Formats: sequence, structure tokens, C-alpha cells
Amino acid sequence: MADVILGSGSPRRLDLLRAIGVEPRVVVPDVDESAYVGESPDQYVRRVASAKLDAVMRQVGSVAVGTVVMAADTTVDVDGEIFAKPLDADDARRMLRALSGRAHFVHTGWAVAAAVPGCRGNDWEGHVEVTTATVRFREVSAAEIEAYVASGEPLDRAGAYAIQGGAGAFLDRLEGSLTAVIGLPTERIIEVCSGLGAPLR
Repeated sequence: MADVILGSGSPRRLDLLRAIGVEPRVVVPDVDESAYVGESPDQYVRRVASAKLDAVMRQVGSVAVGTVVMAADTTVDVDGEIFAKPLDADDARRMLRALSGRAHFVHTGWAVAAAVPGCRGNDWEGHVEVTTATVRFREVSAAEIEAYVASGEPLDRAGAYAIQGGAGAFLDRLEGSLTAVIGLPTERIIEVCSGLGAPLR
């Protein structure tokens, strides 16, 4: 089974890996996550995930054969607009009002690299992908939005919500990977790492 380095400070991503029996070493990358002008939400998460992976690989240097490094970035997409983490409570309210009673996309860009057998130094096999899910919220009342914002949960979440938390009560329909919406499509990552010759389990 591969040794795993998670390039993320997200406790949700750490929990997702632990849920599949992986206990990674955490290395938090220092990456500018600002979106470029004209960049689409799916292009944005792909670029940022790749940048995080590159930053972590530079930090860890040479590793043992079979080691896997992974990184990811998640955003909410409403009609092509990037809903990243809200700036403040008012921004969170704005996002939640925009999500109420309609569908939106959640894009998770993720990147993995495996130190392949026979490698010397930093000789890696890599993969970058975007996993997209469609999420629909029921109509959410102003009072519900206010109570949710007051809980503090939306303030550190892309799109101002955590589907596995209080916003689960707003969910009307989910099409796609729940783990991708939370932050890491573990079922797909297991498949890709096996294909790279570095199985996670």
C-alpha cells in the first residue's frame, strides 16, 4: 500500500482519506488561489490543484518508490461564476440566496503523482482531473440562511456551505460524487492510483 502525502490543510479531505483507510502525511502548500480574469470555474480548480501538487512536490523532494502525493481544490459554479470561500457573513448570505431553489455545479480539481518503480530522484507518474457534481437546493428561507450563517460553518467553505454539515438540510438532489462535493473524489482517486502502480489499499 502506498505512502500518501496530502497537499491540503482541509480537515474534510483528511477525514475522507481516513475513511478509506489512508493515514496521510499532511503538507500544506503555499499557493495563490486567486482566479484569473476570464477563467472558468473548472479551469480554475484544475490549475490550482496542479499548482498545489507542484508546490508540495518541491517541498518534499525525493521520496520512496510508491509514494503518492495528492492535492485538490473545490469551488461552486453558479452560471459560470466562481463561488469560492465567502469574504464575510454578508457574502455568505449572498451566495446562499443565489443557491436557494436551484441547481449548481461543484467542481473539484485534483492532482496525484506517484513515485514509480525504478525512479531516480523525482521521477513521477501523474494525473490531473476535474470531477463535477450537480447539486440542487430546495427553497431556503431567509430565517434558515440567517441561522446557518450565524453557525459560522459557511465562512470557511466554498460556496458558503458544507453538504456534510448543516447545509445537508437544504439538499434537494445530488447527481455525482458526494465525496467530490465534500472535497476529494476518493472512489476515482483509488482507481487512478491503482493504475499508476501505487494502490491506496
